[in-house]
Amino acid sequence: MITPLSLTVQYRFFRGWGFPGVRVGCPILPGVWEGSGVSAPVFGLLFFLIFMHRKLERYYGQHDLHFITCSCYRRLPLLASMRARNLFVKILGELRDAYGFGLVGFVVMPEHIHLLMGEPTKGTPSTVLQVLKQRVSREMRRKTVIGQLKFQFGAEDSLPQFWQRRFYDFNVWSHKKKMEKLEYMHMNPVKRGLVSSPTDWVWSSYRVRRQ
Repeated sequence: MITPLSLTVQYRFFRGWGFPGVRVGCPILPGVWEGSGVSAPVFGLLFFLIFMHRKLERYYGQHDLHFITCSCYRRLPLLASMRARNLFVKILGELRDAYGFGLVGFVVMPEHIHLLMGEPTKGTPSTVLQVLKQRVSREMRRKTVIGQLKFQFGAEDSLPQFWQRRFYDFNVWSHKKKMEKLEYMHMNPVKRGLVSSPTDWVWSSYRVRRQ
């Protein structure tokens, strides 16, 4: 039977990712029908293009936590050195104090970072991320030592920037979602094969939360 391809979603899921949501049974692409010859990969590509080319929207002032993902330029491992990860953690702590936000969890991976944070008393999470990225980039440009980073940053023939321009912000509104995000962050180094236990990856909030 020919039926519309639809996706049952919760409004807040779409709200967190910046997509205008409806509560249930929304046909994502009206007019695209099962049996019409449109394959699943093609449909997925169409949905991806619509989703990714929308302006990213941020939802602040609703007392949600924010699960933030930010990647290094072209997903290169610019945070692969201990020095780079230590620098990031140091600056993150300084900004937490300066902007007055709750840092529920974090992890620093070789090519990206995750934060689970509350909204700051000064500015917004976007403000914090902008300053965080600028300060890390500036310090890494100033202190890059040849041989410590596989991809040189800051020299005449180096990469043009340290971070990808965009970051992704998912509103976390429930205790269940908060624990899911913490579990995902803390297990990330283990799943990547960097350590055998989350306790061994010191550039995350796992050991602090276990205390």
